[in-house]
Formats: sequence, structure tokens, C-alpha cells
Amino acid sequence: MANQPNYNDIAREIVAVVGDENIVSATHCATRLRLQVNDRKAIDDAQIEEIDQVKGVFYNAGQYQIILGTGIVNKVYAALQTLYSFDESSKNEMIKDGSSPIQRAVRNIADIFVPIIPILGATGLFMGLKGVLFNGTVLNTIGIDPAAIPEWLNAVVTVLTDTAFGFLTAFICWSAFKKIGGLPIIGFLIGLMLVSPVLPNAYAVAEGAADPIMAFGIIPLIGYQGSILTALITGIIGANLEKKLRKIMPNSMDLIFTPFIVILISVIVALFVLGPLVHVFESQAVKVIELFLHLPLGIGGLIIGFLYPLAVMTGMHHMFIMIETSLLASSGFNPLITVCAMYGFANAAVCLAIALRTKKSSIKTAGVSATITQLLGVSEPALFGVVMRTGMKAIGVMLASSAVRGMILSLMGIQANSYGLAVVLSPLMYIYDPYQLITYITVGIATFILAFILTNVFVIKKTDSKKVSEDVSMATK
Repeated sequence: MANQPNYNDIAREIVAVVGDENIVSATHCATRLRLQVNDRKAIDDAQIEEIDQVKGVFYNAGQYQIILGTGIVNKVYAALQTLYSFDESSKNEMIKDGSSPIQRAVRNIADIFVPIIPILGATGLFMGLKGVLFNGTVLNTIGIDPAAIPEWLNAVVTVLTDTAFGFLTAFICWSAFKKIGGLPIIGFLIGLMLVSPVLPNAYAVAEGAADPIMAFGIIPLIGYQGSILTALITGIIGANLEKKLRKIMPNSMDLIFTPFIVILISVIVALFVLGPLVHVFESQAVKVIELFLHLPLGIGGLIIGFLYPLAVMTGMHHMFIMIETSLLASSGFNPLITVCAMYGFANAAVCLAIALRTKKSSIKTAGVSATITQLLGVSEPALFGVVMRTGMKAIGVMLASSAVRGMILSLMGIQANSYGLAVVLSPLMYIYDPYQLITYITVGIATFILAFILTNVFVIKKTDSKKVSEDVSMATK
């Protein structure tokens, strides 16, 4: 059995190379450890890349980002915080070197949504398993009448599939408070209040099964189940209000009166102002996105399939997380990640084709390793280390393959029921329906084959082998 990585040692090595005093703050996303640093030039990238479990580095939007991979990054970050206790609130002091206000805003919003991905991803798998195991055809083949399923089993399954989305506002408010520096439990309570059972359920109101409670005869009061923007803005307002109150509230009154004022103002603003205004905007925005994704001839899928890899290159892909969450909350499905997903298949194929044509064994190994990493969901080593370094033709093949296959999936009506899973694991988001699963896998494999062939035909010629080796060698240094 292979030795397990020592995450404390990995954290120590990272800090030793980056410099304890050089690190302003530390956070992480699904795959990367993201460090705000005082002096980017003081960091030796080659030394960082030699550390165990590190798959690559790059500097983007004012952050030094170390690619570790799903699962690993959480353990390294936990070790980093245990050993060095970087102040959580320091994450909000954004350094403006190299990052625009839009990039910083997108990054901050992404930091709020990233902690929620695991629970929604798990819920999607529960829903997929429910779709398979409780499918009438499947049950009939084993001689079980769907009506004979015990009530208690239906109840347990419903708890597993519905809870995360039913209390999504609470999770978002909690994460917003945590990110901004407020007390997360206050945010969680505010989020729960927005979906209190005393308020008419938002889904029931939308279906006409319930009526809103009218305040002052003109303001509709409802629960905000699935209202992502209402929860996000309420959480941001509440957390910032708490931070300001902590500075002026007398110590003897702070424990009780700061939470009292924060909760009172946040809930009143959410129910009487934000909710009625933002909910209408959000519901219309979701409809527009869905209409765009279902444009005739798959044009929406083509455009998004082309733009998503460019968003990854610029670090703007994090904005897709909030949109995907809104789609899932409103309809239970996520067609956006479906058309974006072909990027991973295309990127892996282009990287592999380039790696197999190099002459140096060390470079071949690095390229194949980047391909495997991409297949497991971490795209940066392949994208930044191989594909982009090879030139515009390689980038063009990857973009074209991603766009065309996104168009095909859009035309065929394929849509996931969760997010957070990429490439070889992504089919798990489609197990709820055999047609969805088989179509997605078929198109994904076809995308990989197409990108691999196009790379060999149009990007790499025999006379280019030496240049490819040199380019990839530079990328892996």
C-alpha cells in the first residue's frame, strides 16, 4: 500500500518557498490553494512544483494559485491553517495587483459558492440514484410494484434528495458571513428565516398552490427557497453590518445586541425590499439563460462551449457557479455544466496528442500526467502547461471541439442534475436517465477522439516534433 501524503509537510514546504511573511491570506477553491502574496517575484515556481502533490502553479487575478486537485487541496489548506493560523478575515483585504474589480468580485462570489458545491454534488448523486432505483421500468424488471415501496423509504429518500435545495438560502448566507468575516451561525439563522415554514413556500406560490401573504396590502411575503441572489445579497449586507457594529458596540452589549440588530435588519430588508425585487429579476434571468441554452440549432451550446475555456484561461469561469446554482434551484437541472463539460474532454485529448508526439521521455511523461490530471477534473496543468504553450492551433482545436460538442449536447437536450464533477466522473450527473447518460458518454468520447485526431492532423506535423518538445519542456520547468 502506497504511503499516504503528509499534508502538514506539504503545507510547511509551500510556506517555506513562498515565505511566511510574503503570504497575506490563504483560501482555496475546488482544486487550487490560492494565496494572496506581497511579492510574486520572490516565489520560485520550480521549487513549488517539486513539492509532493503539486500539479502546477500560475498567477492570476492577483493570486498565486497552486494546483493540488480535488480533495487534496482541502487537506493541505486545513494543515496550513492549523500550522500557521492565517487570519480568515485577511482574505477580504484584496490586493489590487493584476486583478480588475470585476475579477475580484467574481472571485469573492466564487469563494462563497465553492463550499456549497460538495453538498449539491452529493444531492445530485442521491437524485440520480433515486431516478435509477425508483424507476418504474427497473422496479418492474425485478418484480416490484412502485406503489408497494414503503412510506418510510420514500420519506428517507426525500430527505436525502430535497433537504439541500430546501435550505439552500441558509447555506449561502452562512458561507457569505464566513467569507466576509461575520459570525457564520448568524448568517445561517438568517438564511433559515428566509425559508421559514411560516412563510408560503416559493415553489408552491409559483405553481399556484399557495398565495403570498400581503404586507400593507402591497408587499408579497413568501419564502425564498431557491432564491440565490436574495440569499447572497442578504448575506453580504448582514455580514458587513455585523463587522461595522462590532467596532462601535460596547463590549458589555456586543454579545446580544449585535446579533439582534443584524438579524432584525437583515430579515426585514430581505423580506420587504430585496426579496420582492430581486426574486422577480432572478426568475426572469434564469428564464433568459435557459432560453439562450435552448436556442435553435444549438447556437447557445456552441457559444458557451466556445467561451467557457476562455473563461478558464482568464479566471472568470467562477461566475458560472452562481448561474449553475440558480438553474439547479429553480428547475432541478443544470444544462449549463453540460455544454461547458466538453472543454475537459477536448483539453485532455489535445494535451495527450501533443505529449505522445514529443521525443523526450521526460516531456512525454509530464504531458501524459497532465492528461490524467485533466481526466480527473483538474485542467490547469494541461491547459497552461501544454496546450497554451504549444500555440494558437492547439488552442483553436480545443475551442472548436468544445464548442461543436456543446452545440450537439444542447440540440439533444442533455442536462445534468448537479455540478462539481468533471470528465471521467461527470457521467454520474446523468445516471438519473438512461438516455441522458448514454448520450452524454457517447458525445464525450467522440469529443476526445475528434480533438485527438484534429491535433495530430492540424497542430503537429513530423517536422514540428522538436518544437513541441521544446515548448512542453518550457511549460514543465
